Amino acid sequence: MTRRIVVAITGATGAIYGVRLLAALRERKVESHLVVSRAGWMTLHDEMNLGKADMKHASSVMHDINDVGATLASGSFVHDGMAIAPCSMKTLAAVAHGFDDNLITRAADVTLKERRKLLMLARETPLTLAHLQNMTMITQMGGVVMPPLPAFYAKPRTVEDMVGYTVNRMLDQFGLNAEDAYSRWNGFTR
Repeated sequence: MTRRIVVAITGATGAIYGVRLLAALRERKVESHLVVSRAGWMTLHDEMNLGKADMKHASSVMHDINDVGATLASGSFVHDGMAIAPCSMKTLAAVAHGFDDNLITRAADVTLKERRKLLMLARETPLTLAHLQNMTMITQMGGVVMPPLPAFYAKPRTVEDMVGYTVNRMLDQFGLNAEDAYSRWNGFTR
């Protein structure tokens, strides 16, 4: 069976994470299903100068945010997991509270109820108590809250290196990464 991952891009800063994840999935011949929020389109344009044609090419299948009747909205649509990268606090709160008002939140809800892997690259700082409580709720439901934080032991030299590290960590979560894909922690050097 073909591996299949759902990728959602919201309006939080860091659209590059979703874009790079899609590229990594394509390299691994993984089918990707993309959903972008209205604010996500604005962020893609502002941060990366990308539009709908670019993203349609970057993904296997692109779904409209308002199409709550899409395949992704049903538990019978089998996939290997979902990443919301980046994930706004609005989207995180909606998923934490079961507020399924668009295809991203509905697909995330279905991913959780079907006990599939849900990664949420929460992009905000500093965090309020509401953010932390919502993250706790997501974790209690089986989701993985994964702020995109660089690991400096990997000695990144560029922003691309830092983004690549986080993308590889996402791939690890889905069981899709090669062992030599990035610098892993090997203990302190003496």
